[in-house]
Amino acid sequence: MPGPSPGLHRALLGLWAALGLGLLSLSAVTQEPFWADLQPRVALVERGGSLWLNCSTNCPRPERGGLETSLRRNGTQKGLRWLARQLVDIREPETQPVCFFRCARRTLQARGLIRTFQRPDRVELVPLPAWQPVGENFTLSCRVPGAGPRGSLTLTLLRGTQELIRRSFAGESPRARGAVLTATVLARREDHGANFSCRAELDLRPHGLGLFENSSAPRELRTFTLPPEPPRLTAPRLLEVGSEGPVSCVIDGLFPVSEAGVYLALGDQRLSPDVTLEGDALMATTTATASAEQEGARQLVCNVTLGGESRETRENVTVYSFPEPHLTLSEPNAPEGTIVTVTCAAETQALVTLEGIPAAAPGQPAQLQLNATEYDDRRGFFCDATLEVDGETLSKNESVELRVLCSCIYMPLPSDAPRLDDSDCPRSWTWPEGPEQTLRCDARGNPQPSVHCARPDGAAVLALGLLGPVTRALAGTYRCTATNDQGQAVKDVTLTVEYAPALDSVGCPERITWLEGTEVSLSCVALGVPPPNVSCVRFGGAEVIEGLMRVAREHAGTYRCEATNARGSAAKNVAVTVEYGPRFEEVSCPSNWTWVEGSGRLFSCEVAGKPQPSVECVGSGGTSEGVLLPLAPPDPGSRAPRIPSDLAPGTYICNATNRHGSMVKMVTVSAESPPQMDESTCPSHQSWLEGAEAAALACSARGRPSPQVSCSREGAPRPQRLRVSREDAGTYRCLATNAHGTDARIITVGVE
Repeated sequence: MPGPSPGLHRALLGLWAALGLGLLSLSAVTQEPFWADLQPRVALVERGGSLWLNCSTNCPRPERGGLETSLRRNGTQKGLRWLARQLVDIREPETQPVCFFRCARRTLQARGLIRTFQRPDRVELVPLPAWQPVGENFTLSCRVPGAGPRGSLTLTLLRGTQELIRRSFAGESPRARGAVLTATVLARREDHGANFSCRAELDLRPHGLGLFENSSAPRELRTFTLPPEPPRLTAPRLLEVGSEGPVSCVIDGLFPVSEAGVYLALGDQRLSPDVTLEGDALMATTTATASAEQEGARQLVCNVTLGGESRETRENVTVYSFPEPHLTLSEPNAPEGTIVTVTCAAETQALVTLEGIPAAAPGQPAQLQLNATEYDDRRGFFCDATLEVDGETLSKNESVELRVLCSCIYMPLPSDAPRLDDSDCPRSWTWPEGPEQTLRCDARGNPQPSVHCARPDGAAVLALGLLGPVTRALAGTYRCTATNDQGQAVKDVTLTVEYAPALDSVGCPERITWLEGTEVSLSCVALGVPPPNVSCVRFGGAEVIEGLMRVAREHAGTYRCEATNARGSAAKNVAVTVEYGPRFEEVSCPSNWTWVEGSGRLFSCEVAGKPQPSVECVGSGGTSEGVLLPLAPPDPGSRAPRIPSDLAPGTYICNATNRHGSMVKMVTVSAESPPQMDESTCPSHQSWLEGAEAAALACSARGRPSPQVSCSREGAPRPQRLRVSREDAGTYRCLATNAHGTDARIITVGVE
C-alpha cells in the first residue's frame, strides 16, 4: 500500500506504540473484506504541538476519502489508497479525528483520539500574610493553572524541605486542567523566617513520556507575638522647663523582639531613645527635655509596634517654669549711710519670702530697706520662693551679700567692650561629617569676655574649645554672645556639615509657618547625588503627608521628613507653626487692674495669636483720655518700657494686632501708691507750748489707699499727760503704712 515516506511512517508508528493508551475498534466490520485505518489511533501531544496522521484503506479503487478534524492543518500528502496530514497548534484537551473512504457504495471509517498535555510551567503560592500571629492559623494555597491532564498531577506543600501535605488528583476527568491545593497551618515561633513553597509533578511515564516537575518561588513567613498588656512607662510627673528627666518604657513577651519598633514622644516632641533588648523584653530609655513651648499638662506616649499591631501607654507630665528668684540690692557696694533696698521677686506665680517675711501675694515682690552701716558689711540676705505645681510644693532660694564701702576714691581700670572679629570667630564653618574638630570662637576685650554660642531657639549649644566629632545635628546657625563688664557683642555663625543626602534649611526648613484656613502642602527638597526621594509623616502617625490640605491649628506640630538615595538616608524634623489672628483671654489680659506707684510693675496684657500680636492700650475719657498705658513685654528677656512715675486711672481700650487681624478690649485701671511723707506732710522740726493741751504730732502721709500714721518717741517712751511738759521734747519716729508698704520719718520736737 503506498503511503508517506518510510521515516515518517516509522515515527508515527513508534509514537503510537510508545503512548500505548489502547486502541479504538475499527468501524469496519471484521466480516467486511475492505477497511479503513488511522495511525496513530491514540496520541498524547504537548499543548501547542503538531502531529502527522496517516489515513489509509485496502479498497482497490476507493471512490473518494478524507480526514475530518477541527484542528489546524499544515501539510497534506496522499496517494490512491492513503492520505497523510500534519495537524499543528493542537490546543484542545481532547479531539477525535475521523478517517473515511467510499468503497463499493459503502463508507469505510476509522476514528482516532488525540489528547494534549501541558507542563506545570506556572506554580504559584498565594502570598502569605506580612505578619502572622503565633498560635493562629493561616492558609497556604497553591495554584497550577492550565497544567494537565489533572489526573496525572500531584501537588505538594512544603515548609523548607518538609512535606506538609501531598495530594494526587488521579481519577479526574482527562479533559480537566489546572489544580488548586489549600491547607490550614498553625503558625509557630520556629516558623519565623521559614520558607514555604509548592511543588507540582505531572507524571506521564505510564504513557511513555517523562515526569515533569516545577516548584513555586519560596515565600518567607514572619511570625510574631505581641502581648495584650500595654508597655510600662516610667517618667517624672513634673518636669521643669530646660531640665531633663529620665524616661523608660518596658514591654515583655515580644517575638521577634529585634523587629519591634518603639515611639516615644512628649507632646509633639519625639524623643530618641536607646533601645536595649534582653530575651523577649524591650527597654527604651531616654531623657526628656522640656521647652517653654510645652509648658502645661502634656502627655508622654510610648508606642510599641510589631507585626502591624501596636500597644500604647500614656502618662501625664506637667511641664512648669520656675526660674530662680531674683534677689537684688539697690546698691550692692553701698557707701556708709546709704539707704539700701533689698528686693526679692520671682518671674512666675511663686510666693517669695525675704528674710522670713513673705510677700503680700504670690507673684508680688518682697522688699526691705536699711541704712547701711559698717556693721552691715558682708551681711547676707536670703530669699526663698515656693511654687505649687500639680499638688506639689516646690522651693528655690537665692542669697546675696552686701558690701559697705568707706569714702575712698577709686580709679577705674582700663576696660574694653567685647569684640568678635572674623579672624577669631569665623562667621561660617564647613566640615565633612565624621572627623573630630575643635570649635573656636574667641572674643577680644578687657576683662576677657566669656563666649556662649547657641541656636536662637535654644535647641543646641556649641561646645567651644573641645575636640569632638562633627555630626549633622550640629549644622545650623548659632548666635554667639561675648560678654564682659563693659557690655556684649553678638554674632551669628553658620556651621555647615557636608553629607549625602542632606536636608538643609533651604529645601527643607526646620520651621514652616502656615496660616489657619489656607490651603498648603508640606514638601521638602533634599540635596544629594543621586537626588534623594523624600517623604514626610507626622510623629505618631504612619500616613505620608501629600497634596493640599486646609490648615487648622491642630496641624501645628513636628513632622519627620526622610530623604533616601543610594548613598544613604537622612531624616529631619520640621516644626510647623500655624499662625492665626489675635484673641484676648481674661486670665492673661484682665479687664480690671490696679497700678501701684513705685512697684515697678507694668500692666501685662498677653494676647493669643501667631505671630505674637502687638498690643497698645490708650485711655478713653476722663483724665486718661489719649494716655498710652505702658505694658509689660510678653518676653521676659525683652526690654521693658520706662516705668511711669504717675499713671492716670480710667478706662483704656487695648487693641491687639498682628498681620492676620486685630481685636479690641476695654480695661479699667485704678491707681494706688505706697505711703510717702515729706517736709510738707510731716515737718522734721515741730514745737509744742508747755502747759498746752497734749496733742499728736502734725504728721500725715500721701498714698492710696490712705496710709495709717503712728509716731513714737525714740529712747524713753513719752508718758501719757494731759498737758505738754518740757520732758516731752526729744526725737520722734513716725511710721506711715498702707497695703503697699511703709515710710518712716524722724521728727525733732522742741517744747517752748
